[in-house]
Amino acid sequence: MEEFTGRVGVVTGAANGIGYAIARSLVNGGATVVVADVAGADEAARALTLEGPGKAVGIRCDVTSEEDVAAAAAAAVEHGGSLDHWVNNAGFTRDMTMRRMTLEDFRAVIDVHLVGGWLGTRAAAAVMREQGRGTIVNISSTSAKTGNPGQTNYSAAKAGLIGLTKAAAKELGHLGIRVNAVQPGLVRTPMIEKLKPEILEARLADTPLGRFGEVEDVADTVSYLLSDRSAFLTGAVIQVSGGRHM
Repeated sequence: MEEFTGRVGVVTGAANGIGYAIARSLVNGGATVVVADVAGADEAARALTLEGPGKAVGIRCDVTSEEDVAAAAAAAVEHGGSLDHWVNNAGFTRDMTMRRMTLEDFRAVIDVHLVGGWLGTRAAAAVMREQGRGTIVNISSTSAKTGNPGQTNYSAAKAGLIGLTKAAAKELGHLGIRVNAVQPGLVRTPMIEKLKPEILEARLADTPLGRFGEVEDVADTVSYLLSDRSAFLTGAVIQVSGGRHM
C-alpha cells in the first residue's frame, strides 16, 4: 500500500539503523525522502531509490547546525515540492559514569539528541505552518522513562525530547501539525552490540515478548504516526519495547 505517494519527508540520522528503516518505509510507501546524516547519506539514498517506488536524496546534515537543518528542510521542498513529514532520529551515545563523564561528553549528547531535535522541529514547523499540515516524530528511548546508569547524558536528552514533543504538539496543533514520539527499547542496532552478553541476557529475560526489537518494529510505528491513520493523535508517546518497562 503506497500511502505516502506524493508526500515528502526528512529523516535525520538515516544512513543506517533505525533511521534507515524509517526512510525505507517511507520510500516503499511512495514518498520522496531526504536522507540527512553526517556520513553515508548519498549511498543510503541511492540504495533506497533502487528499492522504490518512491525515491531518496542524500544530504550531509549535522543536526546541531542551524544552517544544515534548514538546508535539509529546503532540500525537501526543492526535490519534492513540500515537507509533509519530519523524523528527528539522529543520535549517538557516549556512556560513562558521572564521575568519569566530562562536561563535553554531556553536552555533545544533549546537543545532538535534544538541540538537534528542537532545531529539526522548528525548521519543519516553519514550512508546515505555511502548508497547513505536517507530521513530526521524535525518536526518544525507554531510557527517558527509567534512566540508565552510565547514561545521564543520554537519558536526560531522551527525556527532554518527550517534553519537546508535548510542548510542540500544543503549540502547533492549531496549525494542522501533529507531533508525536516513539520510545524504542532494546533494538538490534550496532548500539546494543556494545553491551556485554550477560547484560543483554538479563534485559531479554525482562522483556515479556521474549525477543529484541528489530529496526522494522520501530519503523512500522513511526510510519503509523506519520500517516493519516493516526490523524487524531498528537502529543502521544508510544513505547516500542516488547513490554519491557511497561
